Amino acid sequence: MGKVLVLATRNQGKIEELRKMLAHYDIQVNGLDQYPDCPEVVEDGDTFIANAKKKAETISNHLRLPALADDSGLEVDALEGRPGVFSARFAGPGATDQDNIRKLLESLIDVPLGERNAQFRCVLALAVPGRPTWTCEGSCDGHIILKPEGAGGFGYDPVFYLPLMEKTMAQLSQEEKNAISHRGKAVRIFTGHIHSLLNE
Repeated sequence: MGKVLVLATRNQGKIEELRKMLAHYDIQVNGLDQYPDCPEVVEDGDTFIANAKKKAETISNHLRLPALADDSGLEVDALEGRPGVFSARFAGPGATDQDNIRKLLESLIDVPLGERNAQFRCVLALAVPGRPTWTCEGSCDGHIILKPEGAGGFGYDPVFYLPLMEKTMAQLSQEEKNAISHRGKAVRIFTGHIHSLLNE
């Protein structure tokens, strides 16, 4: 196995998605579950890029290894871009996916279906010891439906409807999701540069 790349997250859904997307490369992909002594990173940035860079740089500096961080979230036009960077804790600290979805749907209760446009955004940041941090971004457009549909994915996937697919993100296979998702698009940009980014 080649170079080690640490995914700077404890979110098992993200770890599994990213592992699958990077499976064809000669890279050992480790999640933070394999490094229990790593510090918790407080995501206090006001943008996805600020949070992604902070996570990647903190973990890379601690482990002295390349670290890839993702900060992503849902932006709803009718909510002026919220929940945005607060997507994972929209319903408060320790909120579950179901809690966040419930709060989102309650926030949109008076918004007609045709005015529920939203986008998932993902920023990836790669921190390598001794180098400037590299970033890229991907996005995916859809709209928020009235109730959850589908059992796949995680986060807001069950209420994020993709008109071109006529399905929610949670109704897609992993392969379909990776092909069109915000994270899939960002990872494809990353893998296009992966050898130059990770080689010393």
